[in-house]
Amino acid sequence: MVLVNAVSEKDRGEDRKKREEEREEFEKLRKLLVEGLEGFVLDEKVLRAMLRVPRHMFVPEYEQRAAYTDRPLEIGHGQTISAPHMVAIMCEVLELSEGHKVLEIGAGSGYNAAVMAELVGKTGHVYTVERIDSLVDFARNNLKETGYDNVTVLLENGSMGYPEYAPYDRIAVTCAAPSIPEPLLEQLKPGGILVIPVGNYSQELIKVKKDSKGNIHRKKKGDVVFVPLIGKYGFRRG
Repeated sequence: MVLVNAVSEKDRGEDRKKREEEREEFEKLRKLLVEGLEGFVLDEKVLRAMLRVPRHMFVPEYEQRAAYTDRPLEIGHGQTISAPHMVAIMCEVLELSEGHKVLEIGAGSGYNAAVMAELVGKTGHVYTVERIDSLVDFARNNLKETGYDNVTVLLENGSMGYPEYAPYDRIAVTCAAPSIPEPLLEQLKPGGILVIPVGNYSQELIKVKKDSKGNIHRKKKGDVVFVPLIGKYGFRRG
């Protein structure tokens, strides 16, 4: 019995050492990734937020070694986690601040929501909507494991937004729509910002700002490629 306990303790010690080595390796890779993003974004707050979020905790285990490459990764069901540079660009365009209430359409694995949660802080909140129930579970578990309690993952078709918690300071859409859904404009606060990819085969990232009088102003922010938004104000399924 003593020998068995000694062996078990040795195994646990080796496991702890291995986990610590992996953690340190991922931290180094994440730092290198964020340094590479400095060519895409100028906002230091966004870069610091990206540095704090462990992207490898938001992808399937078989993708973890690729987590700190600047490219989209598969998360199942034909969905992807966006490339880090795109997450950073969208966060910069959104001009997120402490205390903001944010609606995200397309939770995916929860990674984008985690980065936004860092930027809005404990006094802010991110409501992220996902239509695929297994991804809702995946995102909820990832966010719980990484300690983000200022994010709520909701099972819903996001093309109509989520009126229950409206109006929102910021709205981020992580899937491409044929046009800007009217419900999202209605759920955006005066002074708020909405970022959304628009288009089918050729897509553009659009920044929408609602002024204090409710007028809508649009600005193109560049060509992008996203999976389609499915639903009443999106594309037809299949």
